Amino acid sequence: MSDLDVTLINPFINATINVLETMAFVTVSAGKPYLKKDNIAVGDVTGVLGLTGVAQGTIAVTFEEQCILTVVSNMFGEKIDGLNEDIADAVGELTNIISGQARRELDEMGKVFKAAIPSVITGKKHTIRHYGNGPKIAIPFQIDGGKFTIEVCFER
Repeated sequence: MSDLDVTLINPFINATINVLETMAFVTVSAGKPYLKKDNIAVGDVTGVLGLTGVAQGTIAVTFEEQCILTVVSNMFGEKIDGLNEDIADAVGELTNIISGQARRELDEMGKVFKAAIPSVITGKKHTIRHYGNGPKIAIPFQIDGGKFTIEVCFER
């Protein structure tokens, strides 16, 4: 990964950890970023958000089912047993908040982005369509309740 990639990606890692630890009261550990070769989601529920500005791109936050159930149960203060509309709404909102925090950090570096409204996709092995032809950088994360991954893709 070039320096440009790292300066664009680190704010998304920082925001993801901060948002989930603050809103869902979980301890988040980030794994090693890798280049994702396909469009198949590693999770069961994904929030996808387009970005425009200094570069065109997308951020996707994809959660395994057990992970998002843990996160949303913690956020709502009640146990949620299955994927439903509330889960999908929460994933969209989390994606939006992560994007907003990351964009604030990028803005402080002089890299200004605007975000679209997030869309949410659910289902095993669903497809994530990124806008642009740049590399898809995936960062795996772990909490006690499971795994999730963020994908960041910017045009070259």
